[in-house]
Amino acid sequence: MTATAKEASPNGPIVTWRRVDLPSRTDGRWSCQRQQPTIPGAWNARVYRLAIGQVHTVRGRIFFANTEWQVLFFVMDNDEPRRGSGEGGTYTLRGDQLTFEHHYLLAAGDEMLGLPATSLRMEARDGTGPSEPTRIELTDDQLILHFPSGNSLEFTRLSP
Repeated sequence: MTATAKEASPNGPIVTWRRVDLPSRTDGRWSCQRQQPTIPGAWNARVYRLAIGQVHTVRGRIFFANTEWQVLFFVMDNDEPRRGSGEGGTYTLRGDQLTFEHHYLLAAGDEMLGLPATSLRMEARDGTGPSEPTRIELTDDQLILHFPSGNSLEFTRLSP
């Protein structure tokens, strides 16, 4: 028989304690099993880090449901948006490999250090779109997307 309790730690994530009855003992023992972080929820965009080393502040959100995603973010320059992108579609997640399938895109932007100017681009698909395999780093409150280009976007969790 196993009993489970959840406890919020003041210094970190929720920890699950599970009592495991051991055959050689009659009193059992407590073991700690940490829950794996999950990607569904709302995330706040913070930093756009380019492969060349340039770092830009970003504002916006990315939302993940069970298999759907949407993002809206702006690359900032002295508190002014200079570039922006709205995208969405479906995704799959296996280990640290997140693959975006792009169904929607609306993007435009001025030239910024390390980023060329891009004219307005709009795409909408009913079904299969281009896929983008992305390596992720995921903790309870931080998500980093490492794109094939070498660029990365950093987010903090807003809600589960």
